Amino acid sequence: MKILICGAGQVGRGIAERLANEDNDVTIIDHSPGLIQAVTDNLDVQGIVGHGSHPDTLERAGARDADMIIAVTFTDEVNMMACQIAHSLFDIPTKIARVRAQAYLDPQWRNLYSRENLPIDVIISPETAVGEMVLRRLALPGAFEAVHFVDELVIALAIRLNDNCPVVDTPLKQLTELFPDLQATVVGIVRNGKLFVPHGADQMLVGDDVYVIADRTQSERVLGLFGHEEKPARRVVIAGGGNIGLYVARKLEERYGRSVHVKIIEKDRSRADFIAEDLKRTMVLYGNSLEQELLLEAGAQDADAFVALTNDDKVNILSAVLAKNEGAEQSFCLVSSADFNPILGTLGIDTYISPRAVTVSSILRHVRRGRIRGVHPIQSGDGEILEAEALETSPVVGKAVRDAGLPDGVRIGAIVRNGKVFIPNGATEIRPRDRIVIFAMAGLVRDVEHLFRVSLEYF
Repeated sequence: MKILICGAGQVGRGIAERLANEDNDVTIIDHSPGLIQAVTDNLDVQGIVGHGSHPDTLERAGARDADMIIAVTFTDEVNMMACQIAHSLFDIPTKIARVRAQAYLDPQWRNLYSRENLPIDVIISPETAVGEMVLRRLALPGAFEAVHFVDELVIALAIRLNDNCPVVDTPLKQLTELFPDLQATVVGIVRNGKLFVPHGADQMLVGDDVYVIADRTQSERVLGLFGHEEKPARRVVIAGGGNIGLYVARKLEERYGRSVHVKIIEKDRSRADFIAEDLKRTMVLYGNSLEQELLLEAGAQDADAFVALTNDDKVNILSAVLAKNEGAEQSFCLVSSADFNPILGTLGIDTYISPRAVTVSSILRHVRRGRIRGVHPIQSGDGEILEAEALETSPVVGKAVRDAGLPDGVRIGAIVRNGKVFIPNGATEIRPRDRIVIFAMAGLVRDVEHLFRVSLEYF
C-alpha cells in the first residue's frame, strides 16, 4: 500500500515507523528539513520537504499513485486542505485527518465532511480519544489500560499483578477449571519487560503485567480475580483545564451527576474563568498544580484519582508525583515525549497515557487490510489487540480455531456472535459475521490480516 503522511512530528513519525515496518510504501512530508532528515535517517521511508497542503508537494510525493493520505500536522486547516487537494486533484481513495479544535467536531456540522463538501473519510480527534481513555481509567482503576472492542461488548484490560493476586503461580489452563463461567482469556504477559503469548501450562507471577480480553460486563469480576478491587473514582482532581481536561470534567458531570466530585487546577486566568462558566458542578481553582498549598486546597490528599492533563510533560509528571505523595489514591498523567520513558517506572505514578500512542492506535484501525475494525498497540508496539470480522469468503470461516492456521504468537481472546460474547476453545468453529478480538505479536499482524481477507475465490 502506498501511503502519504503529512506531518513528521511525534504522531506522524510513529505512524510512519509502524507502517514502514509492515512493508508499506511510505512517504512522509514536512516543511522542516530537520524533521525529515531525522525520520529518513532512522526509517525506511521517503521524505519530502514541503507543505503537505500544496499540490506541487503532494505531486512530488507521488500522490497520483497513492492509496491513502494521513494528514497529522499541528494545524487542523492544513490537514483539512491536504485531504481536499488529495481528493480533488489526485483522487486518493482514503483520506484521514487529525482535527483537534472542538469547533470543527460539533455534531451539527457533520455534513461538512461529506464527499460533496470536505471529503475526509476519517476524522481523528486526539483530545476526544485521550479523554475517553482517561475516563475508562477512572471507571476501572484496577487496570492500567482499558480498551473497548465490538461496540463496547468486549474489553481488553491490562493488569499489574501484586502480592495479593489470588491466581499467581496458577497454570492458566486451571483458571478455566476453577472459574468455568468466567468470560475472559489471558492473551499476553509482560515479564521483565518482555512480551509473550502464554500457553496453558504457563503461570502468572507477581510483578507481571497481564493482558486480558473479557466480556465487558465481567470487568470488575476479572479485576477482583486478579487482585484489584479498587472502586471507580468519585473524587477527582484534574491538573490542566485544556481541551482534554475540560472534556474529561464535562463527561464526568454528564455520566455521573452529583455522585462524582471534580476539581480542576488551571494556571491561566482567562481559561480558568472560561471553564468555570462552561461546567456546572466542577470547582475550578486558579493556580499552579506544582504548588503544595494549592494541591491541598484542591483536596489531592483525599482524592481517589489525581489526573495531570496539562500540555507540559514535566508539570504532569511532577504534579502527579506530588499528589501521590500527599495521599492521592491513584495518580496518572499524560506524557507526550518518549525522552522520559527510562525514568517513568521509578516514580510511583500509577499510569502514564501517551497521546501519540492513542492517536496512532486510532489511525491504524483504518489502515489495516482485510476486515480489521479495531486496533490497539501494546507495550510500545511489541504486540497488538485487533478486532476482525469474519466474512463468508475469509480463509478462517468454517474452520475450528485449532485448524484455522493461527501462528504461534496469535491468540483469539473472544468472539461476538449475534450480540453475544463467548470465549472460544480449540473446537469452536468460526462463522461468517463473527466479530473476533485477537492478540498478535507485532511481527504476526500481517498474518492476521491475511486470515481475514476476502479470498480470491470470491472474485
